[in-house]
Amino acid sequence: MNILFCSVPFRPSVGGIETVSALLAERFHRAGHQVVLLTQTGSDQADADAYRVVRRPSRAQLFELVRWADVVFHNNISLRFAWPQLLLRRPWVVAHHTWIPGDGLAGRLKRFVLRRADNIAVSRALAESLPVECTVVPNPYADDVFLSADGAQRPGQLIFVGRLVSDKGVDILLDALALLAQTGQRVRLSVVGVGPEELPLRQRAVALGLEHQVEFLGRRVGGELVALLNAHQVLVVPSVWEEPFGVVALEAMACGCVPLVARSGGLPDAVGPCGLVVERGSREALARGIDTLVGKPLVLKRYRAGAAAHLERHTRDRVGRDYLQVIEDAHRAHAIQSAARAA
Repeated sequence: MNILFCSVPFRPSVGGIETVSALLAERFHRAGHQVVLLTQTGSDQADADAYRVVRRPSRAQLFELVRWADVVFHNNISLRFAWPQLLLRRPWVVAHHTWIPGDGLAGRLKRFVLRRADNIAVSRALAESLPVECTVVPNPYADDVFLSADGAQRPGQLIFVGRLVSDKGVDILLDALALLAQTGQRVRLSVVGVGPEELPLRQRAVALGLEHQVEFLGRRVGGELVALLNAHQVLVVPSVWEEPFGVVALEAMACGCVPLVARSGGLPDAVGPCGLVVERGSREALARGIDTLVGKPLVLKRYRAGAAAHLERHTRDRVGRDYLQVIEDAHRAHAIQSAARAA
């Protein structure tokens, strides 16, 4: 098939959509399909991908590439890239990685045109938020990078990994640690990440008397992050907004951490039976969850027992195959409909 792959952000921009787009485009190409990737992200570097990358296409380029395509795939819907569908009616598959608002002109228009597409959502919560039927295909993680070290001692107790913004709920996590400290439980926390809330969070930790329990480690990636995850018992994801999914939970699980997450959007899907889910926005519930897990080797072992089977659903090869199945089904259904109309 000729697959026109539309991803508004793409490398060298860095983010979840960019990572998944590169992964999927490579998997589609490896499966023998002709792939052209359209993006609005510019670059000063020549693209060295096995597939063709077209950056900031003109309207004429976009129209001709949609005409060329057997299937058009949007990794997150883009109205800017969607308008040729109104004229050419190519089979169209849209993968949803975040929420589409129900108000505002752009949100209403996106929800309306999705009826013309076959839709994929990365979590059940996201699928249920949309006005169309969706196939749920969860996000992948870098399964060749995030690995558990044999015999890891895990002297660290809690670790948070993410941007330091108010949506991520680190303030509630600090409050939960303060509650535990009142009962004599001094649980240690490593905070990995940077963001505009870093200084207020540092000040809050001091105000709560947690300065000797909480360590802010800044941004860590690659091998450094893998080593940190392997050195801790529990990953905490206390988000107060509705997370569409939560790849960090998969990465932590793969490194042997047990996730403790808020009941937020797609986070329960991400952890499955391999982590503890608590009430969102509640410092008391988070404190109870920490008390349930930290320093409890048998409890942690029970949660880790199913991690390998759960993670198999999220490998890059498995997710790539699942996406291709939806795309191939959409192409096949379109061909049958076209033949019926011709008859």
